[in-house]
Amino acid sequence: MATKTNPLLDPKNQSPASRAVHGGTERSHHGETSEALYLSSGFTYATSEEARMRFKGETEGHIYSRFSNPTVEMFQNRMAGLEGADAARGTATGMAAVTTALMSLVQAGDHVVASRALFGGCRYVVEDFLPRWGVSSTLVDGRDPKNFEAAMRDNTKAVFVESPTNPTIELVDLEAVGKIAKAHGAKFVVDNVFATPIYQSPLELGADLVVYSATKHIDGQGRCLGGVIVGDKELIEGDVHTIIRQTGPSISPFNAWVMLKGLETLGLRVEKMAQNASAVANMLANHPKVERVYYAGHPSHPQYDLAQKQMSGGSNMLAFDVKGKQADAYTVADHLALIKISNNLGDAKSIITHPATTTHQRLEEEDRAELGISEKLLRLSVGLEAEEDLLSDLQFALDQI
Repeated sequence: MATKTNPLLDPKNQSPASRAVHGGTERSHHGETSEALYLSSGFTYATSEEARMRFKGETEGHIYSRFSNPTVEMFQNRMAGLEGADAARGTATGMAAVTTALMSLVQAGDHVVASRALFGGCRYVVEDFLPRWGVSSTLVDGRDPKNFEAAMRDNTKAVFVESPTNPTIELVDLEAVGKIAKAHGAKFVVDNVFATPIYQSPLELGADLVVYSATKHIDGQGRCLGGVIVGDKELIEGDVHTIIRQTGPSISPFNAWVMLKGLETLGLRVEKMAQNASAVANMLANHPKVERVYYAGHPSHPQYDLAQKQMSGGSNMLAFDVKGKQADAYTVADHLALIKISNNLGDAKSIITHPATTTHQRLEEEDRAELGISEKLLRLSVGLEAEEDLLSDLQFALDQI
């Protein structure tokens, strides 16, 4: 009988769930089942000539863990495989991923267009940091692609969006905006944290680079900071890699190893969290003390049809306005038992925060009002607790106002 090659030996023939478990794994001569953790800052060479060739790029191998490490490489390759990307680079934090991705695309005299609804740190990079280095920016209402078209200039080199947005779960039509960016010769960068790789694939919708705070769902258990940039090989192995190599926003091998282990259960965790979030959204949408719910997977969302088109699920992130004022929002958060007050998200534990006084407090009051970040808004990252306990926890807290 002829021996055939198992097609599943090629990662391209594996499902995303399988690639999240096996992708990128490189085993040492010991044949370990769990990925090896290489806690080494540098690497040795058998000869001076070997060192010269490796630094020159004439032979493969690692040089220094600021920009190349076996454990980090496994994490990068697994993320690239999960996203269907050509390449990836890990970073120390999610904000390092955002900053590195944008800086890799621009220089003094260039222009960036971004959706106005961004995480506070991301908006700072676009609105305050890049202009210090001669890169101007324009913020637009990302809900209408026509606003991106109107903002494009001859020197626009990058378009940057989050979808769904933090914290009000606005959506950007990624396919439409991607076409606009391409038509103008600009690169399209998408922050996909809220959707996760499980429920949205921006590269398939026209993105050139996708960024994540791996601190969130990828780790998913509140342990380590990390970020990752995935996308086009030329961009990743070009200026993205150069910036990481020369400026050092590098992820540590230990954190990369934690992220590798997190990826193994990412799909299971996010799917359960999304089931819980859907139940929570339904409960809040019908609660007399809740004014409005923001959840991409709920029919009340004004962009529900777009969510159905470009997302395969609502994910675990939602927000809601209580009926009342800031004191009432505080009352709800302060009377929760299982749901903890924290500014993190994507954790196994459910987390709630008051964006107007935490993640988005730096914005001027009129900017927060424009974005719908009112004093009565609470952002909720739904975790892995029992659904009935989460509903009871929220019911009790809402009864206190």
